[in-house]
Amino acid sequence: MTRQSDQVNRRIFAQGAAASAAILANAPAFAQARGDTLLIVQELGPNSLDMQGAGANQTVNGLSWNCYDRLMSYGVKTLADGSLSYDRGKLTPELAESWEVAADGMSCVFKLRKDATFHDGSPVTAKDVKWSFDRAVKIGGFPTFQMSAGSLEKPEQFVVVDDHTFRVDYLRRDKMLLFNLAVVVPFIINSTLAKKNATEADPWAGAWLKLNEAGGGAYKIETWNPGSETVFTRFDAWKNGPLPKIRRVIARDVPSAGTRRAMLERGDADFSTGLPPKDFDQLTKEGKVKVVAAPIPNCLWYVALNTAKPPFNNVKLRQAVAWATPYEAIQSNAFFNRALPMHGGKGVDSALWPQKFPYVTDLDKAKALMAEAGFANGLDTTIALDVGTATVGEPTAILFQESLAKIGIRAAIEKIPGANWRTTLNKKELPMALNRFSGWLDYPEYYFFWNFHSNDSIFNISAYKNPAMDALIETARFTNDPAEYEKAVKGFIAICMSDVPVVPLNQPFHDVAMPKNVSGYEFWFHREPDYRQFSKA
Repeated sequence: MTRQSDQVNRRIFAQGAAASAAILANAPAFAQARGDTLLIVQELGPNSLDMQGAGANQTVNGLSWNCYDRLMSYGVKTLADGSLSYDRGKLTPELAESWEVAADGMSCVFKLRKDATFHDGSPVTAKDVKWSFDRAVKIGGFPTFQMSAGSLEKPEQFVVVDDHTFRVDYLRRDKMLLFNLAVVVPFIINSTLAKKNATEADPWAGAWLKLNEAGGGAYKIETWNPGSETVFTRFDAWKNGPLPKIRRVIARDVPSAGTRRAMLERGDADFSTGLPPKDFDQLTKEGKVKVVAAPIPNCLWYVALNTAKPPFNNVKLRQAVAWATPYEAIQSNAFFNRALPMHGGKGVDSALWPQKFPYVTDLDKAKALMAEAGFANGLDTTIALDVGTATVGEPTAILFQESLAKIGIRAAIEKIPGANWRTTLNKKELPMALNRFSGWLDYPEYYFFWNFHSNDSIFNISAYKNPAMDALIETARFTNDPAEYEKAVKGFIAICMSDVPVVPLNQPFHDVAMPKNVSGYEFWFHREPDYRQFSKA
């Protein structure tokens, strides 16, 4: 070795040592930055910043939940496996520090926190709450229908008493009213900011709020690049709960489930959901990352049958389809048993929902009912599938198609792009549709109000109308008599089992995965992560 090369090597070594020392010296800062940031990888990010806007997708619910506050939220409970879940029966303060229902049960007064501010620093007042609630009941579509599910229907119900006192007047005694105020829809908007950006043609500032966030929640939007990523930063002036441990959340759109899984396993990502059931099954068995699973309350995968149009306006034909459905094959081959089966029941055994329907795969019964229905020679039809749910939807549809063919129902699979799915369903023209519905309020009458009431709900895709069903749903919604309630619920479930407007397949799990150093995940009815609860070792 020459003297010159020896000097070069010593210099390189010294530089490397200095660099290593600098890294080690700053290791706590690096660790802290990593501990303060949550990297979420998701299949599809929000297509709007306003979940009340038409066409807002599922992930907008999570954005709204974290960036806006509501008057109240739900408590937390620990499940049997040690994981955390919201508590459907316990309301907790958020923007409202307290509330009191009047003695006659026809109004409720809310006392708002006096130190709460929006992200621009302006105070949150009762006028903001009223404007936000007025918007929710007037904007139309899903938000307005959701409010009406708790008898919140008219702006006149919402009264500003003073800057920090707000009253809701009831139209009727509705036991779901307060619980409905804690779901995603009635979030509190900075009304001064929104009204500055409203127009005569757009009085609720829908165009502006689709692209701009105007909340006061625990997180605020730092950047939003649709189709790429959304970055949230903690709102350090948040007063409506314990300040979150995570300072920054990066929600990155990674369409490939395989890539998302690999990132989790390498430790390059901190949280993901929406992987195929097969992947969650494997991840659970391998134990490299933490998988948390919860059956989604008030949720079913089902095949909806159009009861308003031939041929499925024939109840015997609908029953034939129920007997011909390949439940076990779907459960094992499409869902990898990451769902609770909803077949093989013994009839109505409780006032709980969902519960197993009394059908199994019995092709002989199905063929007999086909003949009784006048379709001994079979028929041609279609089964519609949301392409966005193809991971489980496509194998389910294929298995369903193959089994129906055995009784003479020749069903072509119609694949509909996810962007058009809800619009197509709302037309209520599809003969059969594979769909999933989850009711935010975990009560049987709530599910049935959305799916089987003659109120023209956008989710009643079977176009099912039955006055006897309506009467029982209404009784269950408003009665305070436990015996009358149980009788009504059992009654409308029995009608559903007999009339078969839908063929239930299963109650799916909501699976999420994260490295073992991430904790605090809590399952919520809206199925989106609540960033406020997370922490990292």
